[in-house]
Amino acid sequence: MSKKITKAVFPVAGLGTRFLPATKASPKEMLPIVDKPLIQYAVEEAVAAGIDTMIFITGRSKNAIIDHFDKAYELEKELEAKGKAEILKLIQDILPPHVSCIFIRQAEALGLGNAVYCARPVIGDEPFAIILADDLIQDGARGCMAQMVKLYEEKQSSILGVERIDPSETDKYGIVSTAEFSGSAGAIELIVEKPEPDAAPSNLAVVGRYILTPAIFDKIRKTERGAGGEIQLTDAIADLLADEQVLAYEFEGKRYDCGSKLGFLIATVEHGLMHKELKDDFLAYLKNLTMSL
Repeated sequence: MSKKITKAVFPVAGLGTRFLPATKASPKEMLPIVDKPLIQYAVEEAVAAGIDTMIFITGRSKNAIIDHFDKAYELEKELEAKGKAEILKLIQDILPPHVSCIFIRQAEALGLGNAVYCARPVIGDEPFAIILADDLIQDGARGCMAQMVKLYEEKQSSILGVERIDPSETDKYGIVSTAEFSGSAGAIELIVEKPEPDAAPSNLAVVGRYILTPAIFDKIRKTERGAGGEIQLTDAIADLLADEQVLAYEFEGKRYDCGSKLGFLIATVEHGLMHKELKDDFLAYLKNLTMSL
């Protein structure tokens, strides 16, 4: 019997050092793109894919994420008293009523592999999704994860979201080589964590979208610390390849690398131009600005 993807893991325990001092007391996942924090975009993508259990792997100074998805009684009461029904609905709709959140503390920052392993007691023997909020992917109303869930329902195998990058940047990503693609997917033959450009097997980079079978947990448990002294999820996936098929999926949509300052700024500008209330005035401002430069 085929299993469905109903759970998503959000590793949000990172320190966000590239955005200091903004992230000294506030999680990087709470940085807003226009009027929504990155983590909300990620959760909305999971909801659009039919996922109803959100598992957040948190660390110290991450309470703002918990508060964001909690009910804000005082705020809602004040908005209701002031007759601000539209804003009240906006707050109440952050999380649909059928969706539940689970928060697990990662005791020590030991890398993405360790963060995913922290979710094992909740995941059990089910396949599950992983979404990294740093990678904001715009694909209209559908969402990248919905594409991947559909492919999983057809193939019943682990899937990694991939994107073709500039070959000079392979040392920033996990890189895969694959068999010939059928449509937008191909079986992964090799995966390497952050290879130098002259040693990279391809320019197909793994980005922050995964669907994995529960077999990954035993692989993570046996994985020793790798690059950066951390337990790398890439290394565990490399071991998983020996036992089962793992697909690389070239998703539709545009990815914004919001883990970098430039990527974050680009995402902010382009999402401002998509915002139904702001786009016209913002576009006029940008035109005037560029004419004055």
